Amino acid sequence: QLQAYGGGLVQHGGSLRLSCAASGSIFGIKFRAWYRQAPGKQRELVAEITSRGSTDYADSVAGRFTISRDNVKNMVYLQMNSLEPEDTAVYYCRVNTALLDYWGQGTQVTVSS
Repeated sequence: QLQAYGGGLVQHGGSLRLSCAASGSIFGIKFRAWYRQAPGKQRELVAEITSRGSTDYADSVAGRFTISRDNVKNMVYLQMNSLEPEDTAVYYCRVNTALLDYWGQGTQVTVSS
């Protein structure tokens, strides 16, 4: 039900914008988030935005990444600036409600040095 897109290959210092679209209506959203998983590593939280608009970021991306949402379009975005090779990973979006937890299929981000 979630479709993440916008990944790709970018040079060190470059930018990408990830998008996550819901194919249908999702009610009672508590928060939306982006996670990432690098090869050989556990999936980690990158950024989160609550239903009230409060945001939180992993220390490694704070100041470089920005999470935002469009409630009308039912979208969540991740603007990634000043990308580093360490940001290379598969990025997943997540939408959490009181009853269900939705995950998108991942989109690959590769940052070349």
